[in-house]
Amino acid sequence: MSETAAPRATQAAPAAALPDPGRWKALVFIALAQLMVVLDATIVNIALPSAQQDLGISDGNRQWVVTAYALAFGGLLLFGGRIADLWGRRRAFVTGLAGFAVASALGGAATNDVMMFGARALQGVFGALLAPAALSLLAVMFTDAKERAKAFGIYGAIAGGGGAVGLILGGFLTEYLNWRWTFFVNIPFAVVAAAGAIIAIREPRGERNRSSLDIPGVILSTLGLVSLVYGFTRAESNGWSDSLTVGMFVAAGVLLVSFVLVESKVKAPLLPLRVVTERNRGGVYLSLGLAIIAMFGLFLFLTYYLQVVKGYSPVKTGFAFLPMIAGMITGSTQIGARLMTRVAPRLLMGPGFLVAALGMLVLTQLEIDSSYAALLLPGMLLLGLGMGTAFMPAMSLATLGVQARDAGVASAMVNTSQQVGGAIGTALLNTIAASATTSYIADHIGGATNRSQQQLVLLQGQVQGYTSAIWFAVGILLVAALIALTLINAGRPGGTPVAGSDATSGEAVEDELAVPVIAH
Repeated sequence: MSETAAPRATQAAPAAALPDPGRWKALVFIALAQLMVVLDATIVNIALPSAQQDLGISDGNRQWVVTAYALAFGGLLLFGGRIADLWGRRRAFVTGLAGFAVASALGGAATNDVMMFGARALQGVFGALLAPAALSLLAVMFTDAKERAKAFGIYGAIAGGGGAVGLILGGFLTEYLNWRWTFFVNIPFAVVAAAGAIIAIREPRGERNRSSLDIPGVILSTLGLVSLVYGFTRAESNGWSDSLTVGMFVAAGVLLVSFVLVESKVKAPLLPLRVVTERNRGGVYLSLGLAIIAMFGLFLFLTYYLQVVKGYSPVKTGFAFLPMIAGMITGSTQIGARLMTRVAPRLLMGPGFLVAALGMLVLTQLEIDSSYAALLLPGMLLLGLGMGTAFMPAMSLATLGVQARDAGVASAMVNTSQQVGGAIGTALLNTIAASATTSYIADHIGGATNRSQQQLVLLQGQVQGYTSAIWFAVGILLVAALIALTLINAGRPGGTPVAGSDATSGEAVEDELAVPVIAH
């Protein structure tokens, strides 16, 4: 539940509960850190070919530049969220920034593949501490409905659009400087954000979760999430029937089921089940994860389409994504933030995902000679507008109604759904695209009588693969919209208060944001 709810129901709010006057300054540095993490997810992909050549990384091992980060980040998110609740979110935030900067420096200075893989894994470790700390700081610092809408609007725009910005920045740095700068650029981001956090962030007192650490939960969740993310990553390169891929999925299932059983029994769980069993938060985690599946796949396909099929340079490719960024910013800050205090979250998330699906539907019409202005521009605008509108209330609702001591793990669940969704999206949609491409080429290559015609068939096969996968992405977004409209039932912020009960304290409470609280 919101941090102000319990005091209001039991006694007059003390002076200490007043909003921190420096919260808007703090938002700048929290947003800067979030931008750094999101940028890093895509900026390295642009630099990967150059880094591979310089460091002598084999084709078989190059995936570990991405996979090492994804495994550490995805596997340790819940642990990172719990550490933030235990240590204090500002301390976890600053520690995460410092570690991320050091790891980035090591990556930029890498002299061989082992050093690069280690640096990327270390980035993932500290990213898993930083990301949930940043989101949970917002959750406990912004409790007024209108201010929360604005703050999460900015955060949602960065979370959604930062990846596309990474493509632009990565293109510039790789093309005009050196691939190493795609790592070094994180250092000034981290230094400024950490210095600002020390000066501006004043975390509300008395809201840490000082319960003993759930070691079995940490081990099971980390191994389970690592197995799941690696399973999807391996499926992309080795196929779904590969024995190790299947083994990873089986292990992930066993470990995560065991994790849930342990969490239901222990006194101080790593992930209190009340965080995920509340229908609104559960609906957000599920619909957001599905939307990320669709979006990550599209980033991948459009990048290849623009560079391989259309012949764009890395910089030009990055700029081609600007309409999507503009749409996300507009949807998040001008539509989502303005309407969030007036309508129920599902009435923003559901239609937002539907508009994004419409943008995807436009992009299913891609052909080799498709016009950027006539097809890609409107498709990306609609996609960005819809995603931005949906992301903002999703980010806010995911931490709404949780007790302050659970804010870190609730925030970690948002990042976990995104990370797992990204791994699934890359593997699943890429597999669909590759299968469609192979099928198309096999059916049409026989009719190609010369080299130019064969090259044309190969390009047409690639585009056919992209559009086939994008059709699946349309369906995934429609399912996300359905989940948002049916499972999420929270009222609008500032609506009629509802009564709940917190069995851990035995006190009656009210939640001004009309989010039901599960008795447990």
